[in-house]
Amino acid sequence: MKKILKYLGICLSVAMMGALTACDILNPVIEPEDLGLGIKVFFPTKVVTNQPMTINGSGFKDVTEIEFPNGVKVTNFELVGNDMIRVNAPAGIASDGGKIIVRTATEQAESPQLLSVGKTLVSGFSKQAGDEIQGGEQITIYGTDLEFINGVELLDADGNPVVLSDAAFYRKGTSSVVITIPKKVFEGTFTGKLFTYDGQEILLPELKYKPAAEGGHWETQLVPFWENDGSHGAVSWSGDYRFACEGFSTGEEITILSADIWSRLKSETFYLKVQSDNPQIRVTTGWWSTTWTGNDFMPGSEGLTDNGDGTFTLEINLAGDPILDVMDVQHLLFTGDRFTPVALLLPEDVWVEGGGGHMEIVKTSIWKNDGSHGAVSWSGDYRFSNESNKTGEEIYAIPDDVWEKMKGGTFYVDVQGENPQVRVTTGWWSTTWTGNDYMPGSEGLTDNGDGTWTLAVTLGDDPIMEVIDVQHLLVTGDRFTPLELYFAEEIWVGDSDAPQEELIWENDGSHGAVSWSGDYRFAADANKTGEEIYAIPDDVWAQMKAGTFYVDVEAENPQIRITTGWWSTTWTGNDYMPGSEGLTDNGDGTWTLAVTLGDDPIMEVIDVQHLLITGDRFTPKKLYFLK
Repeated sequence: MKKILKYLGICLSVAMMGALTACDILNPVIEPEDLGLGIKVFFPTKVVTNQPMTINGSGFKDVTEIEFPNGVKVTNFELVGNDMIRVNAPAGIASDGGKIIVRTATEQAESPQLLSVGKTLVSGFSKQAGDEIQGGEQITIYGTDLEFINGVELLDADGNPVVLSDAAFYRKGTSSVVITIPKKVFEGTFTGKLFTYDGQEILLPELKYKPAAEGGHWETQLVPFWENDGSHGAVSWSGDYRFACEGFSTGEEITILSADIWSRLKSETFYLKVQSDNPQIRVTTGWWSTTWTGNDFMPGSEGLTDNGDGTFTLEINLAGDPILDVMDVQHLLFTGDRFTPVALLLPEDVWVEGGGGHMEIVKTSIWKNDGSHGAVSWSGDYRFSNESNKTGEEIYAIPDDVWEKMKGGTFYVDVQGENPQVRVTTGWWSTTWTGNDYMPGSEGLTDNGDGTWTLAVTLGDDPIMEVIDVQHLLVTGDRFTPLELYFAEEIWVGDSDAPQEELIWENDGSHGAVSWSGDYRFAADANKTGEEIYAIPDDVWAQMKAGTFYVDVEAENPQIRITTGWWSTTWTGNDYMPGSEGLTDNGDGTWTLAVTLGDDPIMEVIDVQHLLITGDRFTPKKLYFLK
C-alpha cells in the first residue's frame, strides 16, 4: 500500500508538469477483458482420462478449442466466464505430459506449467480376504495416485449394488484412502469394487460384512504396527532397534516397514512405548548422523509420559526436523540407555460396540470476522501473526499455542464470494503455500452451496513454514471476504442425556503443580497482557462469566483458590478442599470444581485483573463447560 501511495504521489507530480501520460502508464487498474488470451493456472496438474479440471486465465470468451499433450484436441468444454474453463481430461494424453494450449479463431496461448498423467495402482488394504468388517468401520486402501478413485461399490442391506461417491472418502494424501462402510451394509461375504475416473475397476478383498451393532461408537486408539516379541532386549547405546522402509533394506534393520507406514511416520504423530524405570531415549538414524530434536528424552522431558506401570510412552512427530532428509537411506534407530522398546504405535479410529452416540465435527474458532473488515482485492488486510512475533501490522495476533497447532495440523478458512481466488502467503508476499491460488474446482476448496467456500490448509513441510513466524500469514486474492479461521475436529458425542464436555483449555503437560504460584492465569483475549498462560476467546470468556464452568485438577488433597491475577479478590472468599461443597472427588486421582461466578465481587475486576487458579498440592488439568 505504501508503494501504491508513493507511485500515486509521483503520478500527481508529473501530471502537474503536464506529463499526464505517465499516470496512465502507472495506473494499476486493468480490466480482465483487456489482458488478452492467456492461461494463468490449471488444476489439478496431474490427471487421468475423464478427470474434471479447471483452467484459469483471461480472454477465454472466444476460445473454440483446447489442445492437450500429444495433440489431443477438445471442443466440448464449459466456458464459466472470461477467466475460467471447466473440462474433462480427454483420452490419449501423452504419458510424459506437456503443456495445455487454448485457441481462438485468431490466436493461441499455452500454459506456463506442465500437465502430467497419473496411474492409479493399489498396493494393499488394511483388511485382508476373509476378515470381518462391520458397518461403521473403515477400510484403508494403500497405493499411488489414489486421488483418482471416485467411487466404491458395495451391497446395501437388501443385497443390491450401491455406489458411494468419493465425497464420503477420507484421503490422507495421494497414497491412502479411507472408506467408511455404511452401517446398513449387506450381511454376508462379497467382493466390493473401486472405480477410477479413467474407468478402472479394482476389486476389494472378499470380506465378511456385518451391519453395525446398535449403540456402537468410534474411538481413536493407539494401534501397534510393530511389537517386541520378547526376543530383543534392553538397549545400551546399541544399534539393535533399527527400522527401514521397504526398498531401502540393508539387512541391518530389526524389521522392514511398508512404504505406507513409513510415509505416515514421516508426516504424522506416532508413539514409542518402552519398559523402564528411568529411560534415556534417543531417536536417531542408523548412521547416528542426525538426532530428532537434537535431544535425548528422560523423565520430565516434554513428550515423554510415565504410564505409572513401569512403562513410558514417547510422542514423536518428525515434521520439519532435519532427520527427514536422511532417514530413508540411513533408517530410523531407537537407542539410548536403561530401557527396552515394547511397541511402535499409530493412532487409528476404531469402532467400539456399545454406548449410544455418534461422531460429530466440532468447530473451534481461531478468528472470526466481526463485519468490520471487507473484501480482499490483492490487499494485505487479512494478515495474522503469532503473539510472540506481532508487529502491529496484523489483523489479529494468534496465541502461540494455537499458532503451533495451525502449523502442525489442518486448519480451515471460510470465505464469502461467488468465484473466489484465494492465496495463502506471507505478510511479505515472499512465499505462497503450495505455490498455487485456489479457485472453484481446486482440490481442497469446497463450495458450501450458500455463497461461502471452505479452504482446508495443511502447511506440513511447505517452504512457507520456514518464514511464517517472522513474516506472518496472509490470506489474500480476489473476489471474496474472509469470514473465519478455525479447526474442525471429529469427536464422539453420546446420544444419552448425559452432558458432554466443551473444552476451554487443557494442560499439555508442560505446566506443573501450583504451590501458591501465579502460573495458571487466564485472560480474555481482548485484555491479554502476556502474563497469562492462555488468552481465552472473548465469546468463551463471556460464557464463563455468565454461566458455570468446571476446573479439573490432579491431586490427592488439593487446596484450590479461584482469585485474580492481582490476588485482590477471591471467588466466594474461600479456598476449596476435600469436603468443600462444589468440589467433587472423581475417584481416579482427579477432582472437579464447579465455578459459577454469578454476582460475586470478582466479576467487577476479572476482565482487567484476569482469572487465576492457585493454591497448593494440585496440578490444573483442564477448564471446560458441560453442554
